[in-house]
Amino acid sequence: MRQFPKNKLAQLVVTSCENFNISNVVISPGSRNAPLIIGFNDSEEIEILSIVDERCAAFFALGIAQQTRKPVALLCTSGSALLNYYPAIAEAFYSNIPLLIISADRPKHLIDVGDGQTIRQENVFKNHILFSANLGSENDEKCIENAFKIAITKKGPVHINVPFDEPLYEKEAINYSKSEIVSEVKTSLIDEIPLDVDELQKYADIWDASTKKMVLVGEHFPDDLLQTQLEHLVKDPSVLVLIENTANVSHSKFINSIDKLIFPLDDGELEKFQPDILLSLGGLIVSKKIKQHIRKYQPKHHWHTDAKRAFDTFHCLKHHFKISSQLFFSQFFFLTKATESNYQSYWLQKKAVRLKKHQEFIGNCAFSDLKVFSKLLPSIPNNSQLQLGNSSIIRYSQLFDIDNTLRVFCNRGTSGIDGSTSTAIGAAFSARGNTVFVTGDISFFYDSNALWNNFIPRNFRIILVNNGGGGIFRFIPGPKASNALDYFETPHNLTAEHLCEMHKFEYNTAKNEAELDAQLSNFYGESKLPKLLEIFTPREENDQILKAYFNNLKE
Repeated sequence: MRQFPKNKLAQLVVTSCENFNISNVVISPGSRNAPLIIGFNDSEEIEILSIVDERCAAFFALGIAQQTRKPVALLCTSGSALLNYYPAIAEAFYSNIPLLIISADRPKHLIDVGDGQTIRQENVFKNHILFSANLGSENDEKCIENAFKIAITKKGPVHINVPFDEPLYEKEAINYSKSEIVSEVKTSLIDEIPLDVDELQKYADIWDASTKKMVLVGEHFPDDLLQTQLEHLVKDPSVLVLIENTANVSHSKFINSIDKLIFPLDDGELEKFQPDILLSLGGLIVSKKIKQHIRKYQPKHHWHTDAKRAFDTFHCLKHHFKISSQLFFSQFFFLTKATESNYQSYWLQKKAVRLKKHQEFIGNCAFSDLKVFSKLLPSIPNNSQLQLGNSSIIRYSQLFDIDNTLRVFCNRGTSGIDGSTSTAIGAAFSARGNTVFVTGDISFFYDSNALWNNFIPRNFRIILVNNGGGGIFRFIPGPKASNALDYFETPHNLTAEHLCEMHKFEYNTAKNEAELDAQLSNFYGESKLPKLLEIFTPREENDQILKAYFNNLKE
């Protein structure tokens, strides 16, 4: 006989999590969620992880789910605790990451009557959730089953709100055996329904007749099959493949630094760059330049492949192939042939010219954010997981080649600075191998509660680029011209030293190139504690050096 919470709703939620093979539940302490805490604590199949700060907890769970690609459950008490999940829920919604949000609530007769720790929790995430259920009816079992299946198959967040009346802490022994509902849920590529070949042939004919075809790959989980398919694609001289570091594919014939290529182009060259067909796949795109360019110089045809949805990012989407990119290519290749063209070769030559100018500038530039990235990215050990913060961090990283054994991730669903550290820690906890997190100072201090976490692996490494206040606002022209720069930036004199002391991180610093080289030489070695390297760069000079870099790319 197994011990369960006496509350029947709590029993139903806990056993459903087991039946759908939920491995991790991230719990933030509370009282109203006591029946579920008791139930999960008595489960032998589910690992519970306690994170006090709900916002950090949600991003930590997101990091685990990002790596496992399976739903991770979140559990909180009633009231405002639940609202702290929202930033991570929005990120999961746009990044196709499965999260199961379980919120404890007061019963309906205690809502909006002045009772403590109550808000209107039912359907509170309605704009950024795939499914919501408010339990307490005869349909509870079906609602929970629907929630789990949607989270698994549609890859996104779902919300189950569970009202509990007191008493909360009672237990009872039940004779229970697990069922296998999860076996009914189909998620693999072989379960997909192929496209109609006759319909697909129409698009293949357009493809074959076009001499300028651009394939743009956004954020994507590492995938060997997709890598092979894209390698096959560039055998066609009329195809130009553009990627970002978060695409997790690489090849010498791919354009891997989009801004570096197109920033110096004049209108005539931009028209030459304009494709007849744009085929996009993967998640959201970092490069603002490519968005601006394609919106201005639109292709005749923009197609997107994704089993779930297609964003009209470039305002010219003509067709959505509702299928995985891998299955799309496996069908499409049989219907198409290579087309004579100099489209690919011309732009690969441009890429080579840009790379030479890039190397010349980096070799001679002063210590700055740009110089730091030229040093730290090649230093990361092969086969590591690289987590990147948002804002200037992800944008600097796009200017450099990254070793193709690295797996690269960033919260690009909403592109927020909140939660990047917590996500990286969750990913490090799940991945177990080497994880390096590169972040900016504002993002790091904003999410400093992320370090209040008992599950940080010893091999976790943080590289903190501290430029004293959000340098990206010095690079874009608007804030400086407004005479209100201090309200766009966040000038400060903070360091991470005392945070590291409090949270048991080994703390290291670098203030110049020689110190950075010395620190990076042994930063990734084994240690008893996780490590943080804080690199201080010149706040007043970073933007000038970056502008000079882009100007230097012009021929």
